[in-house]
Amino acid sequence: MKIAMVGSGYVGLVSGACFADFGHDVVCIDKDQSKIDRLHDGVMPIYEPGLAELVGTNVKAGRLSFTTDLAEGIKDAQAIFIAVGTPSRRGDGHADLSFVYAVAKEVGESLSNDAVVVTKSTVPVGTGDEVERILQDSGTSHKFAVVSNPEFLREGAAIGDFKRPDRIVIGAESEFGREIMREVYRPLFLNESPILFTSRRSAELIKYAANAFLATKITFINEMADLCEKVGADVQDVSRGIGSDNRIGSKFLHAGPGYGGSCFPKDTLALLKTAEDYESPVRIVEAVVKTNDTRKRAMGRKVVDALGGPDHARGKKVALLGLTFKPNTDDMRDSPAIAIAQTLQDAGVTVDAFDPEGMEIARPLMPGVNMKDDPYAAIEGADAIAIVTEWDAFRALDLKRVRELAKAPVLVDLRNIYQPSDVRAAGFEYSSIGRE
Repeated sequence: MKIAMVGSGYVGLVSGACFADFGHDVVCIDKDQSKIDRLHDGVMPIYEPGLAELVGTNVKAGRLSFTTDLAEGIKDAQAIFIAVGTPSRRGDGHADLSFVYAVAKEVGESLSNDAVVVTKSTVPVGTGDEVERILQDSGTSHKFAVVSNPEFLREGAAIGDFKRPDRIVIGAESEFGREIMREVYRPLFLNESPILFTSRRSAELIKYAANAFLATKITFINEMADLCEKVGADVQDVSRGIGSDNRIGSKFLHAGPGYGGSCFPKDTLALLKTAEDYESPVRIVEAVVKTNDTRKRAMGRKVVDALGGPDHARGKKVALLGLTFKPNTDDMRDSPAIAIAQTLQDAGVTVDAFDPEGMEIARPLMPGVNMKDDPYAAIEGADAIAIVTEWDAFRALDLKRVRELAKAPVLVDLRNIYQPSDVRAAGFEYSSIGRE
């Protein structure tokens, strides 16, 4: 089957490469000529483990290609996926659907055969209805169906998530749409991956509801961590205790500096706006968004406290280890490190930083932060070290060398990747999240 993937960002490129690896003929389409040129040269626009190799293999096999020409790219395609960005609109938090609708209009004007048009982008309830209207208004004479097929890919583990999914959600209103989507996902269907067929609106809401629930779990355990510190409990014991309950589950119960990334911040805001539009408020999600926003700067104040408090922090230096919102990605969107660094700078603290993949993207987002070549260069002369992202590179630091390089042996572990007894035995003042 020929598949066209309109949008060659994170979702589009990963999905397109995986579909090609299933044996489909895939064309990835993007308006950005420089991005397409880099892809032709084998240069990935994002960092995702295993993606460069997957793309290279399928390009060499002739199953994956790239173009800026939408009309040519969708020619003869039975499934046309829309995987363009839906960022939060400035001012009101609504998802910006202008890219989705522009693609739908161009697809309608260029359609040369019967096809299914699939929204892979995360879109609010009712978007598929508008895409269908746009296609109808384009005057196309070809048969089409509009389907919602939300993605559930974790950055840093996206290829495995695509090939071994917990579920595949397909929102379709016609048998034609369901039939084509069965063929698209036939390799996974044969592997008995669960495919859930729903209405289109249900599929659109499932994505937002899932992300809001996961954001709630993260925010809940972070608030429990704060309570643990007050009462003398250990949040990791609490997490294991509640996560062992099958009704709750252990995932997304790791205390830290707050969630970030491309999905949770914008999707929770978009869900709130949808709920507001339909006069059906979701108070829990409102609290989650507010709590997560305030937590990031609170983590910056935690580092300031480790320096002796606001009255003693000015003029000191902190080493930030990890800038991306999570490991194994270069994604800096809404990363807690941005707010933490700003809080430190507001307190008069100099910030040196290192991240294995995210520094180039971080530079314009974190003015005044000194990017260093390795973690030890960032640590040299620091009055405190703060671990913000749990990259593997930070899990086994040479603590003896760290103590020799740092001006003061103070470690603030915002991801709980070290055992307190080990760090204190090495001569450090140590603080973490939700532990004594």
